[in-house]
Formats: sequence, C-alpha cells, structure tokens
Amino acid sequence: MKWRVLESKYLHKEPWLTIRQERCETPGGKIIPAFYVSEYPDWVNAFALTREGRVLMVRQYRRGIDSVEIELPGGVSEEGETMEEAVRRELREETGYEFDSVEFLAKTCANPSTTNNFTHFFLATGGVKVAEQQLDDTEEVEVIEMSIDEVKELVRSNAMAQSLHINNVFYALAKLGELSY
Repeated sequence: MKWRVLESKYLHKEPWLTIRQERCETPGGKIIPAFYVSEYPDWVNAFALTREGRVLMVRQYRRGIDSVEIELPGGVSEEGETMEEAVRRELREETGYEFDSVEFLAKTCANPSTTNNFTHFFLATGGVKVAEQQLDDTEEVEVIEMSIDEVKELVRSNAMAQSLHINNVFYALAKLGELSY
C-alpha cells in the first residue's frame, strides 16, 4: 500500500517551516503529480507533577490562533537527543524544575497525511524547582501550578486548544488512576 516516490524537492526549508513536494505513484499505478509534506522535528510534552502533587502548566501566546493558551510544558527535540533527554531539557528550560522520574506514555502524529513527525508524551513526577527559566529569545512563558482537578476542568470546559497536549492529559490521568471525566 506504500506509494513510490518518483521525485522529491524542497519548496521551502526553514527551521519552523519545511515543505517538500513529491511526485508519487500508488501501488495501483496512479500518478500523484504533487503531494506536499510538512517536515518537523519530533515534539515532546509532559504532564509534570511536583513533589507536592501540583501540575505544572505554562501560559503563552500562540500566534497561529492569536490567543494566550494554557498548555503542558514541552517543545521540539534537538538533533541527537533521546525523547527523554528532550523532555527533561524542555521541562528545565520552561519551568526551572527537574524531576525524579520521567515515564514515556505514548506517541502520536498530529496529521500523518501531511506531516512527518511525532509528539512523545511523558509523565514527569517528583518535580522540584532547581533554577530559573532558561527561555529562548522569542519565548515568554508563565509557569502555573494547578491541581489535577483544575487541569481536568480545563479540558472539560474546552479551555485548552492544543490537542496534542490534551491527548497527554488523558494518558497521564489514566496512568494516575484519575480518569473520571
């Protein structure tokens, strides 16, 4: 069922937007003259619990939907990092916290039709603040501590827009035995 790539070229190649155009042939012999794939590195995010049982969330502006959003901490994996290394780095950079345990929960692809990356979900526990945030030049991130019930209410009331983060909330709540929606 896989398509055969007959020709492939990059139309745009920048850190936050890389688009590849391909000419493909299906197993049935149909030619698809132009199919477009958006390339991204893999992403990570964590349902992060402090030692006191508080969930660390982040509030930041999201230009795509022109809105300030509450999300899980996370970001882009860097070349050569394992996904656990990436999520631990992102947690420290965005929140200033380190965690006793970081457990992989699942991975998913936001749109396997046109994107080539996965988001890896983690449950981080035993968090303690060890440093100040170490944000990128373009980041402005506010750390918020919430109860598990408050996070459930964010999802229940449709107050979180980032679907890949909502997925992780459900995986983490299930793992913690807290999945009562």
